[in-house]
Formats: sequence, structure tokens, C-alpha cells
Amino acid sequence: KIDFFDPLTGKNINELMAKGLVLSKTVPVAAKQSQMAEWTIGVPEGISAVTYRITASANQHSDAEENTVVVLTNKMLVTETLPLNVNAGKTKTFKLERLANNTSTTLRSHKLTFEYTSNPAWYALQALPYLMEYPYECAEQTFSRYYANDISAFVMNSSPKIKAVFDRWSKLEPSALLSNLEKNQELKNIAIEETPWLNDAKDESENKRRMALLFDLNKMGNEKQAALKKLKDMQLASGAFEWFKGMYPDRYITQHILAGLGYLSKIKGSLTEDEQEIVDKAIGYLDAQINKDYEEVLIMVREKHTTLEEQHISYTQIHYLYARSFFKTSIPSSFTKAFDYYKAQGEKYWLKNNRYAQGMLALALFRDGKVATAQKIVTSIKQYALESDEMGMYWKESYGYYWHEAPIETHTLMIEVAAEVAQDAAMVDKLKLWLLKQKQTTRWSTTKATATACYALLMKGSNWLAESSMPVVELGTQKLVIDEKNTEAGTGYFKTSFSGTEIKKEMADIKIQNTSSIVNWGAIYWQYFENIDKVTAANTSLVIEKNLFLHQKTAEGDKLVATDKNTLQIGDLVTVRLVIKTDRNLEYVHLKDGRPAGFEPVNVLSQYKYSNGMGYYESTRDASTNFFINYLNKGTYVFEYDLRVSHKGDFSIGVSSIQCMYAPEFAAHSSGSRVIVGQK
Repeated sequence: KIDFFDPLTGKNINELMAKGLVLSKTVPVAAKQSQMAEWTIGVPEGISAVTYRITASANQHSDAEENTVVVLTNKMLVTETLPLNVNAGKTKTFKLERLANNTSTTLRSHKLTFEYTSNPAWYALQALPYLMEYPYECAEQTFSRYYANDISAFVMNSSPKIKAVFDRWSKLEPSALLSNLEKNQELKNIAIEETPWLNDAKDESENKRRMALLFDLNKMGNEKQAALKKLKDMQLASGAFEWFKGMYPDRYITQHILAGLGYLSKIKGSLTEDEQEIVDKAIGYLDAQINKDYEEVLIMVREKHTTLEEQHISYTQIHYLYARSFFKTSIPSSFTKAFDYYKAQGEKYWLKNNRYAQGMLALALFRDGKVATAQKIVTSIKQYALESDEMGMYWKESYGYYWHEAPIETHTLMIEVAAEVAQDAAMVDKLKLWLLKQKQTTRWSTTKATATACYALLMKGSNWLAESSMPVVELGTQKLVIDEKNTEAGTGYFKTSFSGTEIKKEMADIKIQNTSSIVNWGAIYWQYFENIDKVTAANTSLVIEKNLFLHQKTAEGDKLVATDKNTLQIGDLVTVRLVIKTDRNLEYVHLKDGRPAGFEPVNVLSQYKYSNGMGYYESTRDASTNFFINYLNKGTYVFEYDLRVSHKGDFSIGVSSIQCMYAPEFAAHSSGSRVIVGQK
């Protein structure tokens, strides 16, 4: 006999669970044999857990077993996303196809959310506190603090409107200072508290919450002077900087600081007396180093190991020429031959260097009057560039881990080349667009990347921070009111939602007129409840596919064979394969794979793993397996894990979903289907 109870109240619910079924049956069992007793039941909607009791009686004896099982609904909350990107001065229409073409009788709309940012350039300014309060006391970080305070003071003094924005952030709009990881909680597949990135979100939010204080002009002045004093104290008598105190004189760090002071000289028009003192000492040290390089080449030539005509210029010498080109200080006569030699080497061998080195050479040669060669480099750089309306101008390259292979730094240098050498304003804005789109889905994770990106976005090309035009937005026949009263100061961030019966099919048609001189972006999200089996795959710039494969033993060894509805039996080992494709770099990605109810995971331990060139944290839960990926670079990835078939029945295979926690508009999910398990 089988009985059913409500686990919360203990009330018998046989009538709900098994209408018309015979709950007691006689099962003939031969001596020393076993026999199976089965019931087919239906679970009504709204029941989340059931306690069952099975009692077996024979003659005067009986035994019973009781257990409670969780009931998962066959419906799931699905979020369809559509990123919205509208270039400056353009009008663009979008269509949320799933909403427009919905014919399902079981689908129930939950919420439609529209969000939009009319001036995303302000996100660059929000990154500056990361530089101002970076905790390590090395020369590079000390300079970054000084640099951030100096550039921030310049920005604040450049417009009274900018100061007013910071006042609003601090007094009226604390939500503006939330981390991107903490915004839009209702649109994410998992609460931020359940992910490994909670601390990252808190750190980023804390940085933003301190912005109003950090951008106080008096405080910035004090911080700037303190950082400059510390920087001067760190400079050795030779003019070099060590990375950390007590280490050897670091030529690259010295050149990096010299180039940074070069940025400031261009922004402000001149340097202070203390800044110029640091520059003069650093130039003296670096000029001596380049002469030392030249003398070493001469020794190798005398020993007939090489010739002067062969390539002897490396990234170090190219970086020197670039950093030195910011300043008109004359070369000492004893070092002139060395300087001219490496300058000629740069002209001769520029094509044999990577994009970063080519950009540095273009700027160095252009500033030295070698305009023809500099223009050749620019022509070559343009020939390899890719362009799109959404992403702007960029290059398809494999970046590495050396300082001259860093992607953000390389791209910001290209902005400098476009502005100064090419003098192409349209190219500058296209390059800035790509850089800004990277900020949409990732954070700039180093002080050097943040410093160069802020310089390029805030100081090159059009003044995007001054833009204040509001977009014209229509959802079907409904025109949204977007103005300064209901948008976030600075960024122009706007968000509104519609629920339940407010959601109409016509809202799937979105028309946006961008009246400003800067790219706008946003997203529309449609959330609905639908039967798992009827969910169809949805992809944005992310694509996810899910397949099950059966392990089969053959004469040639184990093989993975695609499953169909008649292949699986209890005890079979099945591999779940998830294939992910992304057309852009993403950070903080959550991948959730819903598990079939009659399957059990082979791996039950949550742990960090490294596979196929990517690290991730795998967490096994009762009904799903979750993957947390810090960095998902552009490309195709395959995740696999094993399940063991434990019950017979007709099961949903579960839906796989993936979402960028940093930018939840970038999401996708697989389609739903079923699998039948028989009994051996």
C-alpha cells in the first residue's frame, strides 16, 4: 500500500496525488524471490514536496518505509535578452522575436524590463578610484595614484556640470555607485551572494561609493602632493625607479613613469617644477641606458658576431623612443650616435614588430619629424583593422602576458596614434567605442590598463563627458519619458519595468533615436514562465548547446555515442556536453546546467578546475551543476561532466543557461527536450 502526506502539516493527500488509482495491490512473490510494485501518479501544480509511505503486509507481519521528496515544477523562469546598441546620431529599430512570435498556451509573462545608458563614457571616470586607492606601495602604483588625482582634478575643473554630477551621486543617487555585478539582481540567474565573486562586487561598489570623497578638489590636491613627494623619494640618485623598494633599478618602470608624465604634460600643457625634476633625472638615466645598449652592439660587431645593419632594436628600446618623444630635452652629444642608431633601426624594422611596438614607433618617429615613415605605419595598422557598427574599430589578435602584449594598453595606444599621427577624428571615436564596449562586459583589471584607458577615453577625440542629450524611445505604441529627472546623473542610466498583463506583444518592437554624439547602449529583458520541454534555445552574442552522450564499451575501447529516446538504461554512464560560443570577451560568467531528475552526478565535490586552457569553479547542487568562470575570452569552449542513470522514467533533460553577471543582457539558454530511461 502507498500513502501520501503533506510534509508540512502531516495531512493525508491521497485524493490529490492519486485520483482514481488503487493505492493497495496484491503482489504474488515466490519463496526466496523479489517482486516490484509500481504506481503511476500525477503531482498537481502547487505542491513543492511530498512524503510517501509504502507499507508491505504478509500474514500477521508488516513493514513500512517513509521518505520525503522535493517536487520541482515543470515550469522554469526564462529570461530572454536583447542588447541594444545605437551609434551617435542614429535611429535604430529592434525586435524581441520571442515576444513578438509567442503562440504558446502554457507561457505566462512575468516581467518586461527596459534599461538604457545614454552616456557610458562616465563609466571610465568611475574607474579612477581604483587607481587612487590601489593598496600596494610600489613605484608604478604610486605614480598611478598621482596620475589619477591629476587627471581627475583636470576633469573636475574642466566643467562645473561634472562637479554637479558628483554631488548628485553622493547625495541623491547611491544606486549609481553600485557595482555592475550588484545591479539588476532580478535579471540574473543566480543571486550574487551565491557566487564566488561577492567580494569583487563589494570591492568595486566600495570604490564607487568613495568617489564623491575622492573627487573633492581639496582632497585631490592633498593626495596628489603626497603621491608626488613619495614618488620623488622613490627615485634613485641615478634617475631610475625600482619596482619595489630594495629591488634593482627597473628600466621598464622608469620608462612607464616617464611616458605617464608625458601624458600629463600633453593634458595640462606643461609640467610643474617637481614633475619636471623627475622627468630630467629619468631622462638622464634612460639616455645612459640606450647608449649602453649601443656600446654592447658595437662590441658584438667588433667580435664579428653580428653587423650594425642587422636588427638590434627590441621592445625596450622602442619603449624608450616613445617615452622620450614626449619631451624636447636635447640628447647629450656623447649619446647622439646611440639615439640616432636606434631611431634608424625603428624606421627600418617597424614591420617586424607587433601592433603595440608599431604604435610607439609611429608616435616617436612622427614627433621626431619622420612623418613619412609614421604615416606608413598608420596605413599598415589600418589595413589590419576590423570595423563594425556595434564594436567600432579593433584588431583580431592573440594577446599574451608580456607588457607589450596587453590588449587594453595596445588599443589605447592606437587611439593616441589615430589622434596625433593620423589626425583622424572619426577613427578616434571608432577606437574609443571598442574600448568602451570592453568596459560594458569586463572591468579593467590592472592599474596600467585603467590609467591608459581613462587617458584615451577622457582626453582624446570628442568630449563625451559633456554630452547630455536624452534618447527618444518607443516600445510599440508606448513612448517612454526619459529626462534628467528620472535618469542617473552623468551616465544617463534609465530603467523601467512592466509586469504581467501590462506586457503586450507590440512591445517587442523597439525604436530608439540617439540624439547625442556618443554611442548609447542598453537592453530589454522579457521574463516568463514556461514548461521546460517547450523552452527553445535563445542566443545573443552567446550561444549554448547541450547534448547527452552514452558511454559504450567496444572492442576498440570506450566510445561516446549520441543518445536517443531508446538507448538509456538504469546504470548507464552519460556524459553531458555543453558547447559555448561567444563573440566577445566576458568576465564573471555563470553557467548553470539543469540535471535530469532520474540522473545522479558522478562528481559531487565542488572544486576549482583547469581544463582546455580555462580555469573555472564547478559547484554540484541537488538539481543542477554550476560553473563560475572569471574570464571567458572570445571563442568556442566545451564543458563536459558525467552523470549516472539512477531511475527509469520519462524525464526532461534540463535547460542549460549562461549569463554574464557583469552585463546580464549577454545571456543564452539551450532548448528543452526529454529522455526516456528503460529498465534492464
